[in-house]
Amino acid sequence: MSTFTTNTITGISRRTLFKTGAAAAFAATLVACAPTMSEPDVVDILASNDQFSTLVAAVGAAGLAETLKGDGPFTIFAPTNAAFAALPAGTVESLLLPENKDTLVSILTYHVVPDAVTSDQLAGQRLDVETVQGQTVHINATNGVRVNRANVTQADIIGSNGVIHRIDSVLLPK
Repeated sequence: MSTFTTNTITGISRRTLFKTGAAAAFAATLVACAPTMSEPDVVDILASNDQFSTLVAAVGAAGLAETLKGDGPFTIFAPTNAAFAALPAGTVESLLLPENKDTLVSILTYHVVPDAVTSDQLAGQRLDVETVQGQTVHINATNGVRVNRANVTQADIIGSNGVIHRIDSVLLPK
């Protein structure tokens, strides 16, 4: 091969290498600057599921949404709409009134444990666990999982800042 041909091929190879390198660097920059798809937090998970719309409305009325969107970790025993509907007539509507905010906060924080606790950590145990509200809930995980008198009907809904366990009744502090 002549010197001209070798230099031309080498020049093309270098240009191609630089262009490829520049394109790769640009692509890496775009990926680094793009928003990352992170796992939703516990409030986002609850809000995305219609069976928790009453709970989400109560969390909003109590002013707890921002707290529960925080770092956590939290375990939330989440009553379904059917669980709230099973309360005496007018209870939910009354709790959502501004003058009953303290009572609502007390009830809702009684459903939250300040740690991420999954069902495998509870399996086979009976224990009392302190809630954010300050009182304890009794967990019996020897045959399924019960929290006080509520049954966990779906366990381990994992969020970026905690875990949710769906329950079939509302927990009421003593």
